[in-house]
Amino acid sequence: MAEVKKNNALQKPMTPSSELAAVVGSGQLSRGEVVSKMWDYIKKNNLQNPQNKREIVADAKLKPIFHGKDRVSMFEMNKHLAQHLK
Repeated sequence: MAEVKKNNALQKPMTPSSELAAVVGSGQLSRGEVVSKMWDYIKKNNLQNPQNKREIVADAKLKPIFHGKDRVSMFEMNKHLAQHLK
């Protein structure tokens, strides 16, 4: 019997929403690439809370992705990102 190849959800190419594309670019990206580019952006723009590195402070580009929230946790960020990927 032939082995069924599992499609890894993290590697499936997805299209970012216009809000997310403003941060990660508009091409098709895997979920893993999106998270990686988000972290590059967060670090480059110094958007981690210095007292709590797991907390991300939203700037003007991140706020629409985070549904208007000023701060989100790393784990919350992934939930918000999922809603911006098709």
